[in-house]
Amino acid sequence: MARSLAALFAMLVLGSALAAEPVFNNPLVPQRADPQVVLQDDGNYYLAATVPEYDRIELRRAASLNELGKAEPNVVWRKHGKGEMGAHIWAPELHRIGGKWYIYFTAGRADAIWEIRLYVLENSSPDPFKGEWIERGQLKTGWESFSLDATTFELRGQRYLLWTQTQPGVKGTNIYIARMDSPLSISGPATMLTRPEFDWEKKGHDVNEAPAILVRNGRVFLTYSASATDANYAMGMLTARDNANLLDAASWTKSPQPVMRSSAATGQYGPGHNSFTTTPDGKTDLLVYHARNYRDIKGDPLHDPNRHTRAQVIHWRADGTPDFGEPVADR
Repeated sequence: MARSLAALFAMLVLGSALAAEPVFNNPLVPQRADPQVVLQDDGNYYLAATVPEYDRIELRRAASLNELGKAEPNVVWRKHGKGEMGAHIWAPELHRIGGKWYIYFTAGRADAIWEIRLYVLENSSPDPFKGEWIERGQLKTGWESFSLDATTFELRGQRYLLWTQTQPGVKGTNIYIARMDSPLSISGPATMLTRPEFDWEKKGHDVNEAPAILVRNGRVFLTYSASATDANYAMGMLTARDNANLLDAASWTKSPQPVMRSSAATGQYGPGHNSFTTTPDGKTDLLVYHARNYRDIKGDPLHDPNRHTRAQVIHWRADGTPDFGEPVADR
């Protein structure tokens, strides 16, 4: 009898733990790709993402991830009618640095849409939905070529920039890191951390892009996305110790297989361009990413608007590494 009661208690505890895991109404926000979600000190989640028209930057905020889809979008900036920042407005990210807000984003020229570069907006208002967003111009990386998907993070008192760029003599897009000496500039040379090497990184196009950082368990996990932006799109990962020299490519170990890929079982295709956040109590790590809920695309995937913002819980293996699992099914 005692053993039966103990077993019942264990089942109840386990059931309670499982029930406590958050469930998200995926997709959270339809037709929003390249999502970056951050939980700010005001208790709100802020979403910055690529809109399918590629013509503006908008922000949303809500007290829960499930409410972001109903939140009113606030357009904070629109593309130029001519010249630089006039086309392909992609992958905005919102960051709070030194008491100011910054949006890092990608843009082409109106007269040369594939001359893609990195740009920065700045706002000194305490509320990023208020005040003035000032254009701070191009974020220079050390050489001029196709570049996109900037993100920034701070570790042990040093701020870093991560981004995607082409390099003469190296096929495809690669991921680089450099120290930042201000929110608007890098200092010192860039280090290439990863380039397309494996077959799964070269489907359709040779691509490594969209870096994102998660620091946990004494390690730095850098996720990225690879291959064309159709069903071949998949997430890869690099790992370094959190006390290593992050500017030394030898400090990083690259996983030979994707850490998340399309799933016919759940009906989700092309998961990638992710960011990381947590539940409001900070106890559960969350993956935010985009995916389509169908495999076959007519025409160029760039013109298909149905990459949707999604979220799911990250589980952790006994060795302290993240298990992203499969992209979960729609609810």
